Amino acid sequence: MTLAVFLDRDGVVVEAVVRDGRPYPPQTIDEVRIDPEATKALSLLAAAGYRLILITNQPDVSRGVQDRGTVETINNLLRTRLPVDACFVCNHDDSDHCSCRKPQPGLILMAAEQYNIDLTMSFVVGDRWRDVAAGSAAECHTVWIDRGYQEEWQTNQPDIRVTSLKEAAEWILAQSR
Repeated sequence: MTLAVFLDRDGVVVEAVVRDGRPYPPQTIDEVRIDPEATKALSLLAAAGYRLILITNQPDVSRGVQDRGTVETINNLLRTRLPVDACFVCNHDDSDHCSCRKPQPGLILMAAEQYNIDLTMSFVVGDRWRDVAAGSAAECHTVWIDRGYQEEWQTNQPDIRVTSLKEAAEWILAQSR
């Protein structure tokens, strides 16, 4: 079976747009700022044999303030600039009650089925409680990158709290030795 690192997009590999202490996704391709550590951190994980999969909630599509084309353009940019194998997107809002919107594990489960991934030996890296909850529900190891957002934690704690993508990658690599 394949091992994977599931990565949230905004706030993990892309710098979130923070307003009033809350993170938001970039609205245009011009707003996309890839985390300066992303290329090196993801390359190390890929070299260690991990499949790298972006999992991202994009509820602004459902809310009508973002279009799918822009979301896909951003995802395509990331796939060309980073060693990412795939990107799974949920365009729903909470009111849609879907199984793919984090904190539900649907995106992770879809990727696991498509790529024959051993979830118990894989990792989820996120910057919000929803990422950690989805990873826990899928029985993955969880890494929370604390970006200092002003939001309440609403679920179980991650396996580790770090402050950067580089730190997350180092911890994952140490676990696999």
